[in-house]
Amino acid sequence: MTELAIDQANPAQQPQAGAGMRVVRRLWRHRSFRIGAVILVLIVAAAILGPWLYPSDPMAMRIVNRFHAPSWEYPFGADQYGRDVFARVLYGARLSLWIGFTVSILAAIGGAVVGMAAGYFPWLDSLLMRVMDALLAFPAILLAIGINAVLGPQIHSVIIALASAYVPRTARIVRASVLVIRRLDYVDAARISGASAWRIIIKHILPNTLAPLLVSLTFIFAYAILAEATLSFLGIGPPPPMPSWGNIISEGRDYAVEAWWIMLFPGLAISLSALAINLLGDGLRDVLDPRLKVEGN
Repeated sequence: MTELAIDQANPAQQPQAGAGMRVVRRLWRHRSFRIGAVILVLIVAAAILGPWLYPSDPMAMRIVNRFHAPSWEYPFGADQYGRDVFARVLYGARLSLWIGFTVSILAAIGGAVVGMAAGYFPWLDSLLMRVMDALLAFPAILLAIGINAVLGPQIHSVIIALASAYVPRTARIVRASVLVIRRLDYVDAARISGASAWRIIIKHILPNTLAPLLVSLTFIFAYAILAEATLSFLGIGPPPPMPSWGNIISEGRDYAVEAWWIMLFPGLAISLSALAINLLGDGLRDVLDPRLKVEGN
């Protein structure tokens, strides 16, 4: 069988004119995806453009304005050092979103490698999955706390800790997909024609695992933002005075009664971001999951 025949047998490799645009249109017609996309775009735009549209130094201390209530001058109020909470939330969005995005990418790469190796090579399956099961025995946040405590409270330590905590979940999702895909006819045809294992994985299996992997990454993105806030609240997140939503809340917890705004606004930003990303994930799952399409029919 020729390579051309194999590629034609693989539905993931067949060029389909307008298929991408049809998926985009279906996603945009999905109400949850549309609402989540709009909210997330606004949050990202505020994080990127906010410091230019609102040029206030988030690190500048003005003790005379200590605990200034929300006003026109300070839309989100001022903290215990007189720093502008609105400016700190805008700058903190950059760090919190960057940590969430980086964690999801690293978890995708690590989980994809482990999951594909375990799913395609039976002799690796037991070993790799037992290691993943051992990691899954610990709650993700406790595992991240342990790793971060060893590495120290730095930004890269938070990213490594959270990515390590979410790799097992991604690996199990990818492995489950690979176990099904490797038994399909076009994979058998590629194997019989003499294609190497890694060629089959990269060219025939990987494209068909992207949909469930992409859906899982949206939820990991949201979980990572919440987990970063948790680590920062416990004092082992990104070190102050660098603002992130988590350490802004951590710094304001001792003043929750007299200066409630210090914790309220970054908390709302975290909740809104997690909501938007989860709505995106729901839309992606409904559109890209073939099982839901069958059930819907």
